[in-house]
Amino acid sequence: MNKFMELAIQEAETGIRKGHGGPFGAVIVKDGVVIGKGHNQVVKNQDPTCHGEVMAIHDACKNISSFDLSGCELYTTAEPCPMCLGAILWSNIKKVYYGCNIIDTEGIGFRDNVFYQMNKTGEKDKLLKELDRDQCLKLFGEYKNIKDKTNY
Repeated sequence: MNKFMELAIQEAETGIRKGHGGPFGAVIVKDGVVIGKGHNQVVKNQDPTCHGEVMAIHDACKNISSFDLSGCELYTTAEPCPMCLGAILWSNIKKVYYGCNIIDTEGIGFRDNVFYQMNKTGEKDKLLKELDRDQCLKLFGEYKNIKDKTNY
């Protein structure tokens, strides 16, 4: 077994045994060293965004004092949901290794596949509606004019 996947599984076991949430654990590795870890804490924190991958990203970013995880790899017990995949992409993680796939997670009661199907079924259009774009574009213009966006 891969040693980093083993750590992700151990992280998930900790979470489920403490009643924190589902069987999802993750570790983030840079240059062969674990820089972050996390497990699902949706139940513990009463927050649907506290997935294992997101918690691991929070931990890694805190540990290296950066929002940029370029060059890192993520090991996780399950294929990332769309929210986690978004966080992975935003954090610049270069590679993700996962254990169970979306069908496996569906088999234990999770509904990740529904989110992947939203574009195909038109459900996204029922949920999302553009509103007050011009005012929001002004806000975007203000942000665009900031020279150093990482230190203000």
